[in-house]
Amino acid sequence: MRLQGKTAIVTGGGSGFGAGIAHRFAAEGAQVMVVDRDAVSAAAVAGQIGGLSFEVDVSDGTAVQAMADAAMAAWGRIDILINNAGVTHLPAPMEDVSEADFDHVMAVNCKAVYLSARIVVPLMKAAGQGAIVNIASTAGVSPRPRLSWYNASKGWMITATRAMAVELAPFGVRVNAVNPVAGETPLLKSFMGEDTPDMRAKFLSTIPIGRFSTPEDIANAALYLASDEASMVTGVAMEVDGGRCI
Repeated sequence: MRLQGKTAIVTGGGSGFGAGIAHRFAAEGAQVMVVDRDAVSAAAVAGQIGGLSFEVDVSDGTAVQAMADAAMAAWGRIDILINNAGVTHLPAPMEDVSEADFDHVMAVNCKAVYLSARIVVPLMKAAGQGAIVNIASTAGVSPRPRLSWYNASKGWMITATRAMAVELAPFGVRVNAVNPVAGETPLLKSFMGEDTPDMRAKFLSTIPIGRFSTPEDIANAALYLASDEASMVTGVAMEVDGGRCI
């Protein structure tokens, strides 16, 4: 019960890493709001863990404000924010990625972190405590070819995490990131371009441990960073990658 009495918002919580984080946090005693663009998926996960659900486009400031308002109405505070929602463009030469795809990646992976900070950080400052965990990617550390703008968005998240950590530390708010390697999530096919045995083997050959990351792997890391056990840890971008970035 490492999060007993804590409240947590998990964006992109309807599937993949986000669902894994929501399940683990609830099992550790947290009250969890599962946030997703897919209201059905969010409600399903929330129902499984006895949490709340909220339909949100995280790149829409009005929607993010409504999310925070709902959490405050339910709990009176927000202790933990997990910025997990993310998207990618399909693998392609950088010059062939459409402007619409570029804008979508930057809106969900970057602007959403800004929007949530603008709205949630003042609440955490007022409380004198809080933990934010951004789910970035090894792509922001060791970029893969043909995913250039996705790589750039995750590099932005890592730098934003460190900048936020330095600024917010005096207010009792910690900010960290988790860098997963490719995982068994709905985005895996998009990263690879096609889900075939050959393509999987190609991706796995770059991971020394020899497997993809799982929602449980990422949930374990996020749990530590969000818990009081990590009270001296801020500005870290923890690689959970089976050695890919070595």
